[in-house]
This record gives sequence, C-alpha cells and structure tokens, in this order.
Amino acid sequence: MRKKLHFRYWAAFGFLFLLLILFIIWNINSGSIPISVREIIDILFMRGGEETARNIVWEIRLPRIISAVILGGALSVSGFLLQTFFGNPIASPFVLGISSGAKLVVSLVMIFLLGRSMVASSAVLILAAFAGSMISMGFVLLVAKKVKQMSALIISGIMIGYICSAITDFVITFADDSNIVNLHNWSLGSFSGMDWENVRVMSVVVLTASAVVFLMSKPIGAYQLGESYAQNMGVNIKVFRVALILLSSILSACVTAFAGPISFVGIAVPHLVKSLLKTARPLLVIPACFLGGAVFCLFCDLIARTAFAPTELSISSVTAVFGAPVVIYIMIRRKRTAQ
Repeated sequence: MRKKLHFRYWAAFGFLFLLLILFIIWNINSGSIPISVREIIDILFMRGGEETARNIVWEIRLPRIISAVILGGALSVSGFLLQTFFGNPIASPFVLGISSGAKLVVSLVMIFLLGRSMVASSAVLILAAFAGSMISMGFVLLVAKKVKQMSALIISGIMIGYICSAITDFVITFADDSNIVNLHNWSLGSFSGMDWENVRVMSVVVLTASAVVFLMSKPIGAYQLGESYAQNMGVNIKVFRVALILLSSILSACVTAFAGPISFVGIAVPHLVKSLLKTARPLLVIPACFLGGAVFCLFCDLIARTAFAPTELSISSVTAVFGAPVVIYIMIRRKRTAQ
C-alpha cells in the first residue's frame, strides 16, 4: 500500500512537471511570430537562432512565462493557506475580497504617482497591494468574529470585494485619460508587459514566502486536524494564525501588484491537486499547489493570447471559465456529503 502511494505521488509530480515543460515550450512557440521547437531549444541554450527570434524569446515571451509560473504558484499557495485558515474549501484571495482590496490601494497609488509623472516601482506596488490586502483581510476577520456560518463569511468577503471594486471604478472614472488606459489594462488581469526586473522582484518575494510556507508544513498539518490537536502538538495558535494571514496576504499582494486581480486559481488548483495526490498532507500539497498553479496559469495565458489573436483576453476571464466549474463541483459534492 505504501509503495502504491509513493508511486502515485511521484507520478503526480512527474505529470505536473511534464505539463509545466510542455506549456512553457508551447507558450514560447505561440504568438504572432511562431518559433519552431528546434529554434527555441537553440535560443534557450545559446546555440544560435535568428536575432529577432532571440529578442522575442528573451525580452518578451520568457519574462511573461516565468511571471505566469511564479505568480500562478503564489496564487495557488495563497488559496491553500486561506482554505486551511478558514476551514472552507472555497476561500481564496479573490472570493474573500483580498485581491479587490489590494487592487483598490494599488489603483490609488498608481493614480497619485502617474498624475505627478512618476512611475511606481515594483516594491511600491507590492507594499501598496499588501496594505490593501491587510485592510480587506481585517474586515473579513471582523466579520468572522461576528458570524459563525462559513457561508455568511464567504458572502461578506464577496460584498467587500464588490465595494472595493466599485470604489476603484469610481476613482478610475475621474482619473486622467492616460491613467485610465494604464489602470484599465492592469485591472482586468494580465501577464503582459513583464520584464526581467519584475521577474527578479517577484521571484525574491514569492519564493521566500513559499519557502517559509513549506517549512510550516508540519504545524499546518496539525492545524488541519483541529486547533486543540495543534496546541497539544506544541503549535502556538495565535502566532501560527498571524503567520498564515501574513503569508497569504504577501503572496496574493504580489500577484495583484504585477498582474492585477486573477480569479478562481486560488480555489480550483488546491482542490485539483488534492484530487490528483489523494492526500491533504501539506508537505506534498504545498509544492504540488505551486506547480499546479504555474501550469494552470500558463495554460490560461496561452488561451488568452491565442484564442482571438491579435486581441488578447484578460487572464481573469479565462481562469474563471476553467475555474468556476471546479467550484460548482466542490459545492455539489459537499452538499451530497452533508446529506
């Protein structure tokens, strides 16, 4: 039995890794200027390739692809942390309004700086998004203290998201025309326009936070079995819960700062990964969530870029198309289990 489980785990990670490689090559190959697989390999390993193709791969497509990998993984891990914290299978940064809070504060900062002909640095955007995430999370936690039903908490999070989105739309309406264009493109959600500086900053933030989450696998596993059990195992519940909130907020804030709000990844991917692994052990689920989020976002970004080319869809629209059915399935299955 143990050998079968180990085989399943290795097979699942191998499958996710193969999908990741496949979608990376597919994303590099796809676009207005197609590049053959052989030329892609030559360019990646510095063995030649036409100059225009090299510039397209290294300066446009690779930064976008790596950003999708990093931010997709961050969003998935953030969703897993929130689902663990609230004990709710459909908790995620987008559903609880955390992404919308980050979007609001980033919008205000961008309008303020753009109005003064200043450009917001990556660090400023991440700090603004983190502040917005924490404000929204604060409201959600206040509601959580007042209501006992998780359904009411989710509805409250959705309402907070709507309020933040409405204020953001109101602010954008009265911004300068040039600001509106920049904000509108960003607020729809997109991995376009990424450069290597963005990749460096998001790599440091996301990979550091994800490493800390992975090191917390044991207390997260204990917390999944109940607060009392976790306390008996020596987990400081107050510190642990604060750590979960901060880490999930940092991860979701980084995503919102660079790519805008992206829906359903944080809900769908953790459940798909658990179904693939047939386990909820954090030691396995956390790295698998990161890989799964990367694969999911690469696939959705490919669809967004190529489905109606040269028109590009917002990434959030595509993730909703593939993620929403997963949420519906989760709700139906939970209802059947309750009966």
